[in-house]
Amino acid sequence: MADLTAHHDGPAPAGGAQPPIDALALDEVVTFTSELIRIDTTNRGGGDCRERPAAEYTAERLADAGLDPVMLERTAGRTNVVARIPGTDPSADALLVHGHLDVVPAQAADWTVPPFSGEIRDGVVWGRGAVDMKNMDAMILAVVRGWARAGVRPRRDIVIAYTADEEDSAADGSGFLTERHPGLFDGCTEGISESGAYTFHAGPGMTIYPVAAGERGTAWLKLTAHGRAGHGSKVNRSNAVSRLAAAVARIGDHEWPVRLTPTVRAALAALAGLHGIDADVHSPDFDADALIAKLGPAAALVESTVRNSANPTMLDAGYKVNVIPGQATAFIDGRMLPGAEDEFRETLDRLTGPDVEWEFHHREVPLQAPVDSPTFARLSAAIQRFAPEGHVVPYCMAGGTDAKQFSRLGITGYGFSPLKLPVGYDYAAMFHGVDERVPVEALHFGVQVLDHYLRSA
Repeated sequence: MADLTAHHDGPAPAGGAQPPIDALALDEVVTFTSELIRIDTTNRGGGDCRERPAAEYTAERLADAGLDPVMLERTAGRTNVVARIPGTDPSADALLVHGHLDVVPAQAADWTVPPFSGEIRDGVVWGRGAVDMKNMDAMILAVVRGWARAGVRPRRDIVIAYTADEEDSAADGSGFLTERHPGLFDGCTEGISESGAYTFHAGPGMTIYPVAAGERGTAWLKLTAHGRAGHGSKVNRSNAVSRLAAAVARIGDHEWPVRLTPTVRAALAALAGLHGIDADVHSPDFDADALIAKLGPAAALVESTVRNSANPTMLDAGYKVNVIPGQATAFIDGRMLPGAEDEFRETLDRLTGPDVEWEFHHREVPLQAPVDSPTFARLSAAIQRFAPEGHVVPYCMAGGTDAKQFSRLGITGYGFSPLKLPVGYDYAAMFHGVDERVPVEALHFGVQVLDHYLRSA
């Protein structure tokens, strides 16, 4: 295994005395984002992906910055990259900075530009991965290379990880790394990655920068109904399709109760304050839904994370219209809040009923990170240094990231991939959506904020 050590000539002054990131880093982040997009790393699930070309691209540029990255695979072509930058304080805990290299599929016929062109048009970089998350991958490269040119070293060790397979099960990516190579992350107590520190325009004069301090747990479910096979023209009281359809309908119609985690409660309190709404979020009589109804656009930051959820997504039954099959299956995208896993199981047992079995098709833990920590304060300060008009608010992600796997190593994760976005730019729609794109100026902002935070961390 290669020595994961950075090589720099001479010490650099403490983080607060560092000059800003150089202009070349601002150019490089745009180039790297575009070139990474051109490397098609589509993850179609079931192992159908090849991240190695993108891994080689990132490893080469880390090596150019004086690092010794290692490339690791569980499956041929499913490549991960890890490198460590030693800090000036050997006693300090290490920080993990991670991004995934794979992307979801894109249908070229639906796009304004070819999704893997990486085209730069009118100050915008277009293509699959522009936001999820080759932009952040490029920011990390640009910052590290800028540091190499200036002789900068951070206070604490920084471990950089580019992972495979985040868009499916993570079995070939962060799951593999944490199970088979935990030593690469020795000393890491906290990590930062995608889905936070972006501009959210909540209305005239109100700019919010949500930083993720939690994730709902993943609970992808497989439902199986058994019955009596037979002719479609005959009475059949044991119809597997009917049993499955009834269970799926009950699940889809279920109203889950509100369950507020500390992160979501803090988010609701902050948003209420910004909107001038008097709300005691700790009161036993607090009505979260009533408050959310008053938050306007900002409701989108919290409305999906005040309760568990289970959405039917796939159905599979039968092979001929006049044949009643003996079995039918369905898949459900379930999400569980921290502390609400038992309720989730009990509810699914009741909703599926005696004629339908259910099991976890894929499961990952929910996460919480403290919002009153020095780390969250430093993340906030880095944003406000470059966006003083912004209000930093904690939030919980409705979905999940590789932070779930890294949490197994005791690493507390925050969503922090900074972007300053214009009014009318729908950040949420870019994830897995058509015409994914990111403004050049947003990438410049991201590099500056990331650089500042990593030096101060």
